[in-house]
Amino acid sequence: MNKLLEQLKIHEGFRSTVYTCSAGKKTVGYGRNLDDVGLTVEESEMLLRNDVLTATTQVLNAFPWMSSWNDARSSAIINLTFNIGINGVKKFKNALASMKENDFENGALHLLDSKWATQTGNRAIEIAEQIRTGKWA
Repeated sequence: MNKLLEQLKIHEGFRSTVYTCSAGKKTVGYGRNLDDVGLTVEESEMLLRNDVLTATTQVLNAFPWMSSWNDARSSAIINLTFNIGINGVKKFKNALASMKENDFENGALHLLDSKWATQTGNRAIEIAEQIRTGKWA
């Protein structure tokens, strides 16, 4: 099996982003045909776990003061980062300034007073409530 895997890696090549193969199919990785094969739930959950780990690292690097927060609050910011990326989160300057001072009430209000909140509806409400209360929504 290992020799086959190595041979397939050479033959298929690796692409980290989706591309159209010579047969006109959306493809990614080492020739994964997304149009016909897609992803299994297990594969999607593995990708989700990896993406959450990446978002967690980004949050803790960008905002080390959040490391003292409880799980519900820090997870809310990780959720936000997963949704819009760390650079998007950094644009919430007023919310971050409030939260850095442990003013979670105003931090949550600033999050809700944004274009992001109007675009995401209930997700924004849940995240803001987790920030405000420190409890899972």
